[in-house]
Amino acid sequence: MYKATTDGVTVTVMPVYIDERSEPELDRHFWAYRVIIENQSGRFLKLISRYWNITDSEGRTEEVRGEGVVGEQPMLNHGEQFTYTSGCPLNASSGIMVGSYQMESTDGQIVEIAIPAFPLDLPDFKPVIN
Repeated sequence: MYKATTDGVTVTVMPVYIDERSEPELDRHFWAYRVIIENQSGRFLKLISRYWNITDSEGRTEEVRGEGVVGEQPMLNHGEQFTYTSGCPLNASSGIMVGSYQMESTDGQIVEIAIPAFPLDLPDFKPVIN
């Protein structure tokens, strides 16, 4: 589990490797990740957009930007949370994702909320420590 808190909003991410959607012999791998966004900011916030930076173990980077998450732009009052699941394919056996959400308060202020960096590693991956 990976967590980051920005301005009273906590983002928790739990990645899982999905064997059924992966083809290791073709170097195609798929991860699902569950995200929980908790608003303890004291403000009403609407998630308007997302940004992801995805880097695989070969050094290839992809940036993804879009409205909302999973087709929604959830609105969170103080004390509320929103949970969703999404996925990420990679043409490498590992990688890392990091990003941010752009949320808007009722007074029109845009707040940049950090999404913690989290690894996309095979279940039997052993990190190398230099």
